Amino acid sequence: MRIASACLIGLVFAVSAVSKLRDFDGFARSAPSLVPAWPGRARLLAIVTTALEALVPLLLVAPPTTSYGFGLAAVLLAAFTTAIAAAIRRGRRATCRCFGPSSAPLGPRHLVRNGVLFSCAALGGLSPGGLPPAAGVAVAAATGLVGAVLIVFLDDIVDLFGRNP
Repeated sequence: MRIASACLIGLVFAVSAVSKLRDFDGFARSAPSLVPAWPGRARLLAIVTTALEALVPLLLVAPPTTSYGFGLAAVLLAAFTTAIAAAIRRGRRATCRCFGPSSAPLGPRHLVRNGVLFSCAALGGLSPGGLPPAAGVAVAAATGLVGAVLIVFLDDIVDLFGRNP
């Protein structure tokens, strides 16, 4: 479970950080829509968010720091979920810029997605370390990869099937 969770969380956070860096100005401009109390500090918030997201996969790679990577991921996901829930509650129609520019408005599916990711981070952090046999590592890594792809492309998958909650 730990390897699959590390692959899933690490890949999701790596894609998120890279996509934010590719359109950093757009991401920084969108930050106040989620955290309106920080309008003058949007760029700082964007820098810190992107840096912490980039740190998660780095921490997950090395066994001595894996638990810290899961912990940081859980803290970030809790903060993101809180910001998204507050934006939805306020009626703000902010778009999801989690994985780059998007026209998908934040909604309940993003809360569910973050809940699933938080659960994976928590389970990965609580799972014992150590490596299973090579075949087990390959299956766990493949499972994490498939899960990460599904999470990253969630908005596209939902749009493909015509439902946009």
